[in-house]
Amino acid sequence: MAKKEMEVVKGLDIEKYMGRWYELASFPSRFQPKNGVDTRATYTLNPDGTVHVLNETWSDGKRGSIEGSAYKADPKSDEAKLKVKFYVPPFLPIIPVTGDYWVLYIDGDYQYAVVGQPSRSYLWILSRQSHVDEETYNELVEKAKEQGYDVSKLHKTTHSETPPGSDDAPKDTKGFWWIKSIFGK
Repeated sequence: MAKKEMEVVKGLDIEKYMGRWYELASFPSRFQPKNGVDTRATYTLNPDGTVHVLNETWSDGKRGSIEGSAYKADPKSDEAKLKVKFYVPPFLPIIPVTGDYWVLYIDGDYQYAVVGQPSRSYLWILSRQSHVDEETYNELVEKAKEQGYDVSKLHKTTHSETPPGSDDAPKDTKGFWWIKSIFGK
């Protein structure tokens, strides 16, 4: 059976979408540590209309992060299909890794989002709160299922009772959580 076409949010209000989102669950990715907790993304609108992306996770008490930028794949389309570009060491020259970021669902108040991409090998369930009730979570999972995702692969993200501040944790000196940084920061 052919998978049905993915439905993407139309007319996303990018300004309302900005701010911090907590990862409630995702498909495990080779880019993230298995034991990452408190994973979140913070989006900030740049003056040129692109979006600054900061992804953070904590692993063994240390904060790892990666930054990138997002922009509309087709500026003329009203579909929420974004491209996200991360600059990835340790390759020389540093090459940007670009991925698809499709907003598949957003609620009316911009409190919950389901994000994926066309191959269905990545999925993120995001919320403005680090903890949501089971019913809400299950509704979001159902949205992903309707889009043809194998939701059995979803891994719930653990969040502390009080989410850490960005500056509270020692930096991960063994290399960022996705990549060993050649800069040794």
